Amino acid sequence: MDDLQWLDVTREDGIPLGSYAELETDEHLIAVFNIDGHLYAIEDICTHDGAELAGGPIQGDQIMCPRHGARFCLRTGKALSAPAYEDISTFDVRIHEGRIQVGVPA
Repeated sequence: MDDLQWLDVTREDGIPLGSYAELETDEHLIAVFNIDGHLYAIEDICTHDGAELAGGPIQGDQIMCPRHGARFCLRTGKALSAPAYEDISTFDVRIHEGRIQVGVPA
């Protein structure tokens, strides 16, 4: 398993229920969602056309691309409907010393 580099996103209470925060690195645009008190981090790029997913409608643990309606599972990254057939990347999330952090490959 590759080592992870842990990046700060926000303070522990910085993402209200049903909301998200974004983190941009040189290699990734990451969205971290708070769904029913569970934190999920995804690559914020639709595999269908490269649009950002954050801001799209959320139902349960699924997000819908605001451009063409493709659905993805926030827990697993699995593409659930056309026009997307390729899964999105997910990232580990932790709370460390009062901060929400995302683990990216080092």
